[in-house]
Amino acid sequence: MAKAKKSHQHKGTGSTPATVALEHAGIPFHLYEYEHSADHMDNGYGLEAVEKLGKDAQQIFKTLMADAGTQRVIGIVPVTGHLDLKALATAVGVKKLTMADPKIAQRESGYVLGGISPLGQRTKHVTVLDESAFAFEEILVSGGKRGFDIGISPLDLLGALDASRASIATW
Repeated sequence: MAKAKKSHQHKGTGSTPATVALEHAGIPFHLYEYEHSADHMDNGYGLEAVEKLGKDAQQIFKTLMADAGTQRVIGIVPVTGHLDLKALATAVGVKKLTMADPKIAQRESGYVLGGISPLGQRTKHVTVLDESAFAFEEILVSGGKRGFDIGISPLDLLGALDASRASIATW
């Protein structure tokens, strides 16, 4: 198992648009880094984080982009769950959502697949965090590259993203 580096509010180390956004906002966070393996590209990047960091799978969240036609919407759900597109559509007040094309997700977020962070995205999107996040003092989201996660309070994440919360995950 890879060893996670853990520290408070970094200045400059492991800098990505996500960490820069948190530093600029003065929001505390921890960094968790591990050696990304290409073997996990088919099994899911989030499950690799669970395995290598030894964290509760319900505590590690993935950032998914949905498409409403005229806009994209971000849903943040546990890596072991699935995004309920109907629940996300209801939460943001649109009729229907489909999963965004991976190329659009990469272009609009500014990140590569498997490293898309909800923070510091190139384009600001309406964002919803799954209600299950609030069972934890700290959740992990991608820090903007594969093998690089940010530990943050769910309430701080909501504030940093100007996001809302709703039950948008299914298992």
